[in-house]
Amino acid sequence: MLDGLRLIDPHIHQWDPYTTPREVSLPAKIVRRVPVIKGALVKAVPRPDREFVGDPQYVLAPYLPQNYLADARPLDVEAIVHIEAAWHGKGPLGSVGETRWIASLPFGVDGTPRLGGIVVRADPTKPDVAEVLDAHLAASNLVRGVRLSAAHHDDPGVRSWTPRAGLLASRDFLAGFSAVADRSLTFEAWVYSHQLRDVAVLAREYPETTIVLDHYGTPVGLGGPRGANTGTTEAERTEILSRWREDIAAVAAEPNVVAKHSGLAMPVVGLPTPPAGSPVPREQLRDLMAPLVEHTESVFGPDRTMWASNFPMDKPNTALPRAAKLLVEILGSAAQHEKLFRANAARVYRIEGVS
Repeated sequence: MLDGLRLIDPHIHQWDPYTTPREVSLPAKIVRRVPVIKGALVKAVPRPDREFVGDPQYVLAPYLPQNYLADARPLDVEAIVHIEAAWHGKGPLGSVGETRWIASLPFGVDGTPRLGGIVVRADPTKPDVAEVLDAHLAASNLVRGVRLSAAHHDDPGVRSWTPRAGLLASRDFLAGFSAVADRSLTFEAWVYSHQLRDVAVLAREYPETTIVLDHYGTPVGLGGPRGANTGTTEAERTEILSRWREDIAAVAAEPNVVAKHSGLAMPVVGLPTPPAGSPVPREQLRDLMAPLVEHTESVFGPDRTMWASNFPMDKPNTALPRAAKLLVEILGSAAQHEKLFRANAARVYRIEGVS
């Protein structure tokens, strides 16, 4: 199905909670030293966090180039783009440590894909955003874009990644975003599906900046109940999908937005996380993916979509090659493999050496 095609994966995360500053660094180190307490520690994790990550083993352990290579096989991934992954550095320039660390990892060694680009964390609402961006750019010539996670949910049982609703459309964010635009960087828009209209506001305000929509806007509860009261009935899930269809079309109407086919196996979408090593049944995942994949491809078109694995965040529910093959199966003859799995990502992230 993808035989002979060299792929670019424009959305992966790398981390090592043992040696770098992460939210989970302390519990990860404790579990490493005293494995027997892992079960009790996991039960103590707040429900919103458990429902977001699914199986915590993937965030408590390092995920490095060789781990990704093992997950991607037998796909032939030529290059990857690392997306910022909640680095907890201290001080205004703390996030720059992640860029330096990523640039030092052994990509392109022993069969691992090469590092094609880095998307960094920076906050346009902060007065020092220009200084932070320049420090990232000085740390690596592979910096291609910025992400500030804007996913916020009113359901207290769903994890929010920012305390502010409507962040991307707020006055201070839009004013500070000029620092991103002036440096010709892309912006990675990750929101929950009810926030999609904010992405359209940002895109209209900065029409010359490429906005990359992550994970279909993550429709929480579409696959099953999440949080305290999201997606609890079939009628509610139908309404989530209906609103998503309208809002994703509004985002696609902005020509500077591109979309990733990614993230539908994230546990927060609503799939029940199976026992470790037993992925969600193929048919169940396909049934969830199909309406979103088909509509996204229809409204964005083949020149503005790209496959991305979102590994290891999708790993609790699916294998990486299976997710890629399901995308091809769903799109059928409409799938333009070269654009979907390679050319569009190479263009958006300016990945060098890709013909």
